[in-house]
Amino acid sequence: MKQAVLDLKYWGNSLGLRLPASIAREAHLQADQKVRIVVDHGRVIITPIFQPELTLAQRLAKFDPKQHGGEVMSDDLRGAERW
Repeated sequence: MKQAVLDLKYWGNSLGLRLPASIAREAHLQADQKVRIVVDHGRVIITPIFQPELTLAQRLAKFDPKQHGGEVMSDDLRGAERW
């Protein structure tokens, strides 16, 4: 079991904690990963949330043109864009 003694620091109005790389690896944590934080009898428990990797079809199904300004790829060539 890996252990570390760390200092909590202010991050705006909240407290932040930087995890050492060895602790993050041991817990299978990655940058931008979602985690669940629970306080149980005064102990803070951080649990990684693993989300299945989406297929291309699933990613495209979630695409919302309204949210992304209606951008679409155009066949209108401009400048030296010939492929």
